[in-house]
Amino acid sequence: MSAPLEDITILDLTHVLAGPYCSMILSDLGAKVIKVEQPGTGDDTRHFPPFRDGHSAYFATINRNKQSIALNLKDDADRAIFERLLAQVDVVMENFRPGVMERLGYGWETLSKRYPHLIYGAVSGFGHTGPDAQLPAYDMVAQARGGVMSITGEKNREPVRVGASVGDIVAGMFLGHGLLAALYQRQKTGKGEKIDVAMLDSQLAILEHAVAITSETGIPPGPSGARHPSIAPFEAFHTADGLLVIACGNDALFAKFCEVIGKPKWATWTEFANNLSRCENVMLLRRKIETKTLAQPRAHWIELFTAAGIPCAAIQNVAEAMQDPQILARNMVVDLPAPDGQKPFKAAGNPIKMSGLPDMPTNGPAPLLDGDRADILSWLDQQEQR
Repeated sequence: MSAPLEDITILDLTHVLAGPYCSMILSDLGAKVIKVEQPGTGDDTRHFPPFRDGHSAYFATINRNKQSIALNLKDDADRAIFERLLAQVDVVMENFRPGVMERLGYGWETLSKRYPHLIYGAVSGFGHTGPDAQLPAYDMVAQARGGVMSITGEKNREPVRVGASVGDIVAGMFLGHGLLAALYQRQKTGKGEKIDVAMLDSQLAILEHAVAITSETGIPPGPSGARHPSIAPFEAFHTADGLLVIACGNDALFAKFCEVIGKPKWATWTEFANNLSRCENVMLLRRKIETKTLAQPRAHWIELFTAAGIPCAAIQNVAEAMQDPQILARNMVVDLPAPDGQKPFKAAGNPIKMSGLPDMPTNGPAPLLDGDRADILSWLDQQEQR
């Protein structure tokens, strides 16, 4: 079996998270990823904890299946290697501020003329256009400015960032979509394109209900804790021994839910008869539901709701999630070989399951800084002799 991107080679100048996350996804799909790093220091995340014997587990999980070569793009000898690579690869990725690649002589306008086949992927805080294109950004800056933090957290409390770095990760995912579309387009035109993805844009793009609510009512929603602002019941409820998430996304599920908890008439009440009325009376609904759920432990309700087909779940911590039988059955916790044959690092697996793509329990290791220089140069010689 062959991987869908096994004939694609990516020259990846990105660092930290958004770009490396994108190239990780593409490497999981078979692409050859050559990671270009700063000599001496490498990717910033090589210095992020937790460490094991001097090696960052953070770096390892985001940079699996990649090769590393250290190049100083201000050094003539390294520039010569970089330009040889540009002639042989399909995609070049970068996440510098707009203008950096141009000052180095490797901006899109220059590269597209010299290497018409090349696809150029750029991810940055604010994109390559607009009045704030030159401003610096990190994940939390994008979450804050893009509106995500304003709806995250609990009512009447200070806004909080999403626990996962969605400012970076979502931008990386959109960049991956753009690069795949450009590769498909190149099959028809023979020419590469520039993909410009902004972290700020990507945050607004995931505010599906918040944009709709704001545009229609003129009132931006605030944080609502675990509750969905447009569906009820759709939040966390207390039981006798912990919290339980219940999600009834339509009236039929709510009616079934009412039967399970022994209150079938609730589904006929004016206050709860449809989703809109339940949203308008959500606090009353919550109080009514918890008069029932507090009487039994969480496991009791999960068993009943699951048997009835009502979406529900315990709120698991990360350690519990990593041991969840369903997650393990889907090969979503994988081993990454550690340097010197030590205990493998653990990482999240590839969530894209394809019938023709092997889903292995062990992935390739993250590279040592400049650790693949000889192999990359040998591969380059072979490509140039073809």
